[in-house]
Amino acid sequence: MAIKRIWHGWTTPENAEKYQNLLHNEVFPGIEKKNISGYQSIELMRRDLSDEVEFITIMTFDILQNVIDFQGEDYERCYVPDSAQLLLKRWDKVSAHYETIESRKYK
Repeated sequence: MAIKRIWHGWTTPENAEKYQNLLHNEVFPGIEKKNISGYQSIELMRRDLSDEVEFITIMTFDILQNVIDFQGEDYERCYVPDSAQLLLKRWDKVSAHYETIESRKYK
C-alpha cells in the first residue's frame, strides 16, 4: 500500500500559467533530484474558478517513513519553495496524508 501526500494552493488567473510552468520546470525536477527512497510520483491537478485557480498536488510514496525522509519529522508541514510563494495567493500550510487501501484500474 502507498501513502498519498495531498496539498492545495491557489493563485490568480494571471499567475496560473507561470505557477504551472514553475512546478513543471523547477519544483518537480528539484524534488526528483533529491532521490528520496520510496518516492513514486507526483500528480498535478488544476481547476479554473471565477476569480482564482486552484492547484492540487498528490505525491505518492511507498511508506510514511519516505515522507519523513523528504520533509523531516514535521512531515505534515507543506513544501512551498520561495519562488512558488511569490506566485500563490494562499496555500495549505500542512499536507494531508492518506494510506491507499485499494486501487483499481479499469482496463
